[in-house]
Amino acid sequence: MILAHRIQLDPTHKQIAYFQQACGTARFVWNWALAEWNRQYEEGNKPNANELRQQFNSIKYDKFPWLRTIHRDAHSQPFANLKNAFARFFKGIGNRPKFKCRRRSKESFYIANDRFTLKETQIRFPIIGWIRMRQSLRFTGKIVSATVSRYADRWFVSIQVDVGDYHKPRTGNGIVGVDLGIKTAVTLSDGEIIESPMPLRTYTRRLKLRQRSLSRRQKGSKNREKQRKRVARVHAKISSIRQDFLHKVTTQLCRENQTVVVEDLCVKGMLRNHKLARAISDVGFGEFRRQMEYKSIIYNVKLVIADRWFPSSKKCSRCGHVKSELKLSQRIYLCEKCGLNIDRDVNAARNLKALCTVDFTETYARGQEGSDPATTSGRVKPCLAEPRTKPRSLVSAF
Repeated sequence: MILAHRIQLDPTHKQIAYFQQACGTARFVWNWALAEWNRQYEEGNKPNANELRQQFNSIKYDKFPWLRTIHRDAHSQPFANLKNAFARFFKGIGNRPKFKCRRRSKESFYIANDRFTLKETQIRFPIIGWIRMRQSLRFTGKIVSATVSRYADRWFVSIQVDVGDYHKPRTGNGIVGVDLGIKTAVTLSDGEIIESPMPLRTYTRRLKLRQRSLSRRQKGSKNREKQRKRVARVHAKISSIRQDFLHKVTTQLCRENQTVVVEDLCVKGMLRNHKLARAISDVGFGEFRRQMEYKSIIYNVKLVIADRWFPSSKKCSRCGHVKSELKLSQRIYLCEKCGLNIDRDVNAARNLKALCTVDFTETYARGQEGSDPATTSGRVKPCLAEPRTKPRSLVSAF
C-alpha cells in the first residue's frame, strides 16, 4: 500500500522562485506534449508518450536552453502523466486531457525518490538545497516519490511511501449504515447525526467581497495579482475546513465499526440540480467515498456499497413497504402500511444497515471489490427510538 503525507514547507524567496519556475516548466512540457500528441493523431498516426519524450529530449536544450536551470524530473514526468491521463480517457473513467493554464491549473512538479533527502524536519532538493518542513514524515517504509505543489500562497510537499501491509487497530466492532444528506451531512443508523461545518456557506459573503474587488482591478496590474492571492487564500481555507471534517468523520466510522454501508451516489448527476449543487459540493460526497475506500483497508473494515437504485429513502425500515413517491421536502417518513413515523435520513440509514443484517440479493448491494455480497447475521428488530441530534465529538484526523 502506498500512502502520501502532505507537509507544508517554509522555503526562502530564492527557493520559491525556483518552485515557480519548476511548476511553469512542468506545465510547458505538458502543453508541448499534448499539442504534439494531437498533431500526430490528426495526421493518422498513433502517438506514444515514450516516443514523445525521446523527441523532446533531442531538441529541448537547443530550442529551450532555459531548461538547464531546472531539474530534469520537472520536464520528464509530464510525459508519464499524459500517458496515464489518456489511458484513463480511453477506459472511460476520465475526461480528455486539456491544456493547462497558468492561472487556473494546479501548480506542481515531480521529484524522484533518489533526488531528494529527508532528515527529520528537513528535506533536501536538487539545485536549491535544504528546506524546513512543518513536521516530520508520518509513515515508515520505502519512499517512492515526492510532489511539490502550491495552494494559495503556501507550498507543500507530498511524499509517497510504500508502507507494505499497513493496518491500524479498531476500537469497536459495530455495523452501521451511513446516509449522506444536505440538511444533515452524515446520519447513522443508530440515530446519531453529524453536522457539517458548511465552510462554503460560512465564507460565501467574504468570498463575494474578495471576488468583486478582484473584478475591479486592472488586468495585468500588481494590485490584481495581490487580490487574486487573497481570493485564493479564502478558497484554501474553505477546502481545509472541509477536508478536516471529512477526515475526522471517515476515521471515526472506520475506527469504531467492522462493517459500514454507504450509498453509491451519482454525484455528477446530483450537481446538475443548480438549486442543490452548492450544498452538495459543500459537504463533499465524492471525497467522503474516496476516503472511506482506502481507510476501510487500513482498519480492516468491510465497506459495502449499496446499489444506486436501492430505495433506501422510500423503503420503510420496519415493514419494508416502498413508497411510490417521496418528495425531497418531506423530511419525516410516514409509512402508510405500518404507521412508522421517523426521520427520513434515519430511516434511510437503517435500511442501509439492514443490507448487512438481513438476507438480500446482489441486485441491492455489492461488496467493495465487487465480489461476494455481505453475509447475513440475523434479522433486524424494529427500533422506535428517536434520533439523537447532538453531533458526536470527533477525533483528530487520520
